[in-house]
Amino acid sequence: MHVEILGQDSPQAPTLLLSAGLGGAGSFWQPQLAALGEHFRVVMYDHRGTARSQEELPEGYGMADMADDVLQLLDKLEIARCHFVGHALGGLIGLQLALTHPQRVEKLVVVNGWAALDSQTRRCFRVRQDLLLNSGVEAYVRAQPLFLFPADWLSAHEALLDEELRHQVTHFQGTENLLRRLRALMNADFRPHLADIATPTLALCARDDLLVPYPCSQQLAQALPFGELAQMNYGGHAMSATDPENFNRMLLGWLLPPQSR
Repeated sequence: MHVEILGQDSPQAPTLLLSAGLGGAGSFWQPQLAALGEHFRVVMYDHRGTARSQEELPEGYGMADMADDVLQLLDKLEIARCHFVGHALGGLIGLQLALTHPQRVEKLVVVNGWAALDSQTRRCFRVRQDLLLNSGVEAYVRAQPLFLFPADWLSAHEALLDEELRHQVTHFQGTENLLRRLRALMNADFRPHLADIATPTLALCARDDLLVPYPCSQQLAQALPFGELAQMNYGGHAMSATDPENFNRMLLGWLLPPQSR
């Protein structure tokens, strides 16, 4: 898998691993890199089968496989323990890793995630899946911002969205890969296992998220033994991009010890 290591280069610096959502590209975290790099050795990777980690995923590829990909990456980089920040699907990967290999995750942040798929999220994914299968890649990518960003932000960033459309169509992960990753995401259900996850976990959400209703994060935080909740009022599903200043402040406020903030 393609990986980049940024920020602090001291061997003593704490490591923070960033995991994107369904798109899989590590570049999703670009608005966070400068702020996080002041305090952490930042590991940013492209999920297997996406972006610069292109390969055909096997049938039945699931959440355990995605967590195993991360485990192999940590082993290759000789990282014994890290903080893990995951957005949506990336957050579910973090939950899986904290469940099966708790010694590898010091703190976990699940951004706009869930324990089990909400009916609204399922509805949105089915619409996107239908677009992909019936109208093609460009229609799927063109509709994607509607699920990610607030309406006023979309209106103010038309040129950026047009540029991103061209980039995502060119570097699309492939229909079969996307469908296999989407099935894994939709089938994941952590509810029977949440009590076994002892990793300190922050469920960070946006109250105006269209794709993942914010009560999903509330329920996740309440069910985890060491779960906490933080909410942003504005930003949509991709609030790390729409309001990075507030997002970064809240993220660092939870990850860093008080004397380091």
